[in-house]
Amino acid sequence: MIATPFTPMVSLLGGALIGLSAVLLMWATGRIAGVSGIAARLFPPYEDREFAGRLAFVAGLVAAPILVRIVSGSLPVQTIAAGTPVLIVAGLLTGFGAVWGSGCTSGHGVCGLSRLSLRSLVATISFMSAGIATVFVMRHWG
Repeated sequence: MIATPFTPMVSLLGGALIGLSAVLLMWATGRIAGVSGIAARLFPPYEDREFAGRLAFVAGLVAAPILVRIVSGSLPVQTIAAGTPVLIVAGLLTGFGAVWGSGCTSGHGVCGLSRLSLRSLVATISFMSAGIATVFVMRHWG
């Protein structure tokens, strides 16, 4: 088992930045910062005046690790024990879950809960329970 370092201050800062960006997007555009919805609307048939803003949002997600690399000189070390086929299946299942659940973890967990959405509460309980169960099974029986 690989131990994950405990980084409460970095985690707190990251969470605060995610929350701040969600609030700023809602304030500036009236839109919810659900990444799956924003990314999905980059493709046809969605062509409207908000396209540039969606593109900028996704570009910021891609640019963030590049900026970290430029500022700090390195990226955090990440170890993924799964092979390419498993990662492909996991990505497809994640995409399917975001479509089936009418949103992703950022949309439901950050934005939906802050709006007191019952649907987001159920979705968040569901994906957090599935994640906790998966980690438990993989650490103890996997």
